[in-house]
Amino acid sequence: MPKLQIIVTSTRPGRVGLAVGQWIANAATKHGGFDVDLTDLAEIDLPLMDEPNHPRLAKYVNQHTKEWSARVAAADAFVFVLAEYNHSFTAAAKNAIDYLHNEWQYKPVGLVSYGGVSAGTRAAQAIKPVLLAVKAVPVVEAVPIPFVQQFLDDDEVLVPNELMENSANLMFDELGRWSEGLRALR
Repeated sequence: MPKLQIIVTSTRPGRVGLAVGQWIANAATKHGGFDVDLTDLAEIDLPLMDEPNHPRLAKYVNQHTKEWSARVAAADAFVFVLAEYNHSFTAAAKNAIDYLHNEWQYKPVGLVSYGGVSAGTRAAQAIKPVLLAVKAVPVVEAVPIPFVQQFLDDDEVLVPNELMENSANLMFDELGRWSEGLRALR
């Protein structure tokens, strides 16, 4: 079974991203097509890029980079859970991508974005060229969540609507297809 790494990219206190990430991880598990790894960049806590060598050389000197590399390399597909900050994605997401190079290559990426009226779609659009630069493949199917606060219950658990659930399942189906198709290139 392919391994799906879900990456929560917001690291600030009071964030909604972890609730969104937990929901999408549960939805992926329920889908049944993947072994799911929920990754929280707040927990990973990568410092601002501190490797002396270019990432494509994979000559990592720091233990945190070696651990991040192993975790990303083990995945067959990704879902980035994206908050929209100032019409873009988080600095933590960019830093996490930039730490590595080869580990991202020829793996599909689904995008779950959230925010206010724009549903984080500007963040989703902004991250695509960055993913393409490391040869990751963003899939078309995505899950934009507008006015995300309306989907949180009193315990800060995300309660999706039918459209969100259907969108997630379509995205998972596509990630499975692309993961299989790109396997030969990996």
